[in-house]
Amino acid sequence: MNIQNQRLIIEQVDKKLSLLKPLEKIETPERGWVYTIRIAMKMSLRQLGNRLNMAAQSAKEIEEREMNGSITIKSLREVADALDMKLVYGFVAKEDSIEKIIAKRANEKAREIVFRTSNTMKLEDQENSEARIAKAIKDKTEEIKNKMPKYLWD
Repeated sequence: MNIQNQRLIIEQVDKKLSLLKPLEKIETPERGWVYTIRIAMKMSLRQLGNRLNMAAQSAKEIEEREMNGSITIKSLREVADALDMKLVYGFVAKEDSIEKIIAKRANEKAREIVFRTSNTMKLEDQENSEARIAKAIKDKTEEIKNKMPKYLWD
């Protein structure tokens, strides 16, 4: 894939992810969404089980699996449908965007590469100045960001 197509993909995904950003402040209820919504609707486990075509005990197990983080997305979709709701699922970038995540990683890799080279030169009594090292890191970061080589995520 050429870099222009890759940039377009990053831009499109970042646009979709930005819509989820306001949701990052929402905290999952202590006992999970399934339990919380079921209680808010004043629905019993038996009633939820009936809507899911399963026993009340199986509905309770779904709530427990959600609470301990072992529930599947498929199960959550089924429960959402049974509750006349829609499951919404996605990711929120910790660094605000995929582009910033890539830039951060590119900088880490650039520092690694430049310092490795700098240490070799230091051993050969050809040490570079701090300014020259900083410029080399900046240049290497831009190169890595623009080319996105396979080793970026190694």
